[in-house]
Amino acid sequence: MADIWWKAHPHDLHRLADRVSSVYVERSHIDRDENAVVVVNKRETVRVPAAMVAVMLLGPGTRITHGAVNLLADSGTTICWVGEQGVRMYAAGLGPSRGAALLNRQAWLVSRTKERLAVARNMYRMRFPGEDVSAATMQQLRGREGARIRKLYQAESRRTGVEWNGRVYKAGDAHAAGDDLNRLLSAANAALYGICHAVITGLGASPGLGFVHTGLATSFVLDIADLYKAEYTIPLAFDLAKLGHTEERDARLGLRDRIAEDRLLGRIVHDVKALLSPDGIDMPDAEVNELWDERVGTVQGGVNWSAAVSLPADTVVDSGMGDEHVAIIGPEFDQDTPEDSR
Repeated sequence: MADIWWKAHPHDLHRLADRVSSVYVERSHIDRDENAVVVVNKRETVRVPAAMVAVMLLGPGTRITHGAVNLLADSGTTICWVGEQGVRMYAAGLGPSRGAALLNRQAWLVSRTKERLAVARNMYRMRFPGEDVSAATMQQLRGREGARIRKLYQAESRRTGVEWNGRVYKAGDAHAAGDDLNRLLSAANAALYGICHAVITGLGASPGLGFVHTGLATSFVLDIADLYKAEYTIPLAFDLAKLGHTEERDARLGLRDRIAEDRLLGRIVHDVKALLSPDGIDMPDAEVNELWDERVGTVQGGVNWSAAVSLPADTVVDSGMGDEHVAIIGPEFDQDTPEDSR
């Protein structure tokens, strides 16, 4: 008879020197033990100090107690309910104590033409390594991106021998338009949007405040996902089409495996923070209670302002949040159960 599933040797993640940006949990039970959440599965027990985690991604087969959710919320940790390896995002909950510095910075950048253009150019610079885009207009950047993607489709077609007849897409349904290759591209892109959405939400940024895209509640998600399509979803779709694997599930699971192998979550965290944060400055992520003032910017909150109060000195608080990503995945269930089809 197998051992009782919750019996295992503990491994304490608090030995890590840097704060963990994200923890992905799959096929496990999450509970609370004092100021730590405990992730338990048949293989191991992992204690995670709640204040050390920026976002906890809950994958298929995961259960979490009210006490664990309460602790994570008090610690300012975002909780996201996602598909396997984060390739779909279903819901998210944010604790009340997270600082809004990254969100404020994003709103400041997107509402100013010069700064918004600078961020957009940085996004394109990440796609065109070695090219100078410092003086390019948005129209020029869009044209250059279109030419790059067209050449990429043609190169992948030559590499795999899969015929390419152009991109056909119907928003909202990955399998409603185009040939098998087009549908694989749409399905893989939808999965990529899920993982980018989870990371953006987990960091406390806004999915809707885009720099290149605009008008959608997921505009920034589309911006970030575009950074990785040439490397992930486009080659994957051609590879799957060559093998005759043309179902939506094939694209989702294929992307899941590549994401896990390359540790893409940590890379997305780094890229989002690099795009939104000033050069060489860490954005404050501490719990701050302040009031807006039209002259001095902000003043201290929680104070009776009928009396004179000295203003706090301007400080930049190191968020202490690194780019580390940890995955805790339990073993396959004993019984034969259908794989997550979401």
